[in-house]
Amino acid sequence: MDSVTQIVLGSAVGSAVIGRQVGAKAVVWGALLGTLPDLDTLIPMGGAVADFVYHRSFSHSLFVLAALTPLLVWLILKLHPQTREHRWRWAVAVYAVLATHVLLDSFTVYGTQIFWPLSDYPVALGSVFIIDPSYTAPMLIGVLIVLVLRHSRAGYRANLIGIGISSLYLVWGLGAQAYVKNLAEASLDKQSLTHQRLMVTPTPFNSLMWRVIAVDDDHYRIGYYSLLDKTDWFDMVRYPRSPELLKGLESYWPVRKLQWFSKGFYTIDAENDAVVISDLRMGLEPDFAFRFVVGEIANPHPTPVPDARLENLRNWDQLPALMARIWDSSVPFEPGLSR
Repeated sequence: MDSVTQIVLGSAVGSAVIGRQVGAKAVVWGALLGTLPDLDTLIPMGGAVADFVYHRSFSHSLFVLAALTPLLVWLILKLHPQTREHRWRWAVAVYAVLATHVLLDSFTVYGTQIFWPLSDYPVALGSVFIIDPSYTAPMLIGVLIVLVLRHSRAGYRANLIGIGISSLYLVWGLGAQAYVKNLAEASLDKQSLTHQRLMVTPTPFNSLMWRVIAVDDDHYRIGYYSLLDKTDWFDMVRYPRSPELLKGLESYWPVRKLQWFSKGFYTIDAENDAVVISDLRMGLEPDFAFRFVVGEIANPHPTPVPDARLENLRNWDQLPALMARIWDSSVPFEPGLSR
């Protein structure tokens, strides 16, 4: 999730666990620790693709964070020796903040290796968008109330209510995702549209409008569905996938890693004689968030080049149409159709 949400989540969890014992210190340390796992973005991993696939790896491991917890508790007690009697509650609070950070990240579509080093599988439920005010707002209100009323039980009760509402929102997202996925599979079957992989993720900033990605070897389809639609029919736009552009690059490490990390939800394009792999899961066609140059066009086959990430050219002009499509199925929303 975004940094603001992780700060709010950390503050809320810290206050819930140890706020009554140490007051505002719980909110402050929760905020600081809530951002700690994402500092791995400051560590160079060896290349553009490596930076992409190893973000949310060891730094987001439940096991690594458990091993780190005693050191962080020691640091906190060094700075606040008057709270030593609460060392065990501090330990629970620290690990709870770190663990909820990585577990929340697992609800997004990016991929979080929470079981590293036992497994490097990137857990990606994809049921909540990386920035969703409906998830963040209840907790933020609860944290603000607890800061104002930190000497009152009412403040801590409000904080718990905020956490509860936000947690229920995550459950809602899982249910909505399963519902839309079932509709999508049925709609594809009715249209005799085959697919090897199917993914359903929310569109930006909401959980009412969902993006459906169906992938085959040589093409992929994108469709959109709002929970307010009065039909269960999906209109899917077909795009070429151009797998032939990877001929000769199949064993190249950046290519194999991108195929693995994206779980097969990727496309290949030729841009100015460069072979570009785009992760289909994040962004709206054709402005994907993660695009990498992995080769160059040559005769007879493409040749590998040092991997490089291309700039993400976000087209915010699509957002009004997307928001309008949530409420009205007659509003056309087919980004990238003219590509």
